[in-house]
Amino acid sequence: MAHTSQSLRRGAALLASTVAALGLLTACGNGGQGTSPESVSGTAAPATGNASSTDSSGTSAVPSGSGSSSGSQSSGSSTGGGAATGGSSTGGTTTGSAAGTRCHTSELSASVGGNNPGAGQENFPIVLTNKSGRTCTVRGFPGAAFVNASGTQLGPDPQRVSGATASTVTLKPGQSAWAGLTFSNPEISGAGTATPAALLVTPPDEKDSLKVTWKNGVVPVSGNASSVRLGVFSAGSGA
Repeated sequence: MAHTSQSLRRGAALLASTVAALGLLTACGNGGQGTSPESVSGTAAPATGNASSTDSSGTSAVPSGSGSSSGSQSSGSSTGGGAATGGSSTGGTTTGSAAGTRCHTSELSASVGGNNPGAGQENFPIVLTNKSGRTCTVRGFPGAAFVNASGTQLGPDPQRVSGATASTVTLKPGQSAWAGLTFSNPEISGAGTATPAALLVTPPDEKDSLKVTWKNGVVPVSGNASSVRLGVFSAGSGA
């Protein structure tokens, strides 16, 4: 009986120990409900970086500012570059074509035709002749300035005739275009005068001038009626 009683006590102790262990496991389970295997799986993504790179729909969740900016910049750079290159190329072609057809100062000679006075006005044709071996064009107003023997300008800058309509004049080798230079007769207007040594003529869109000896007497250089006016180029010599 003593042996049986001792066995019963050991069995009871083992049962009590098992119950206690089960209670401990139950407590641990209740305290960790928020970190169940399913929840842990769901919250483990940020640690791996998956949540910051991909959302639930599988669409990239990288900050749109960074991704969009980068993509937009790349696309915009490519598109803008193409457009810019295309625009530059087109503009370059147009500019190149214009530069290729325009008559340059070195390809022209200048002269001043005879006076064709009328109504108190002195009217002279400024003539540009194509001395090159290619066909070129002139369009618009010339630049002009009366100068003395030392090259100093006499009088104010000439003014352009208002309302003049420019057209492109094509000059084959040897052909000419003319633009009118006009001013009031100083004897009638009472303007101050000077006798120029030369007239500097600048072709349209050019910077270099051609020097023409002036042989037509005095010109107005001061006073209210001292304005010299210039017209646009037309085909011919103006004779």
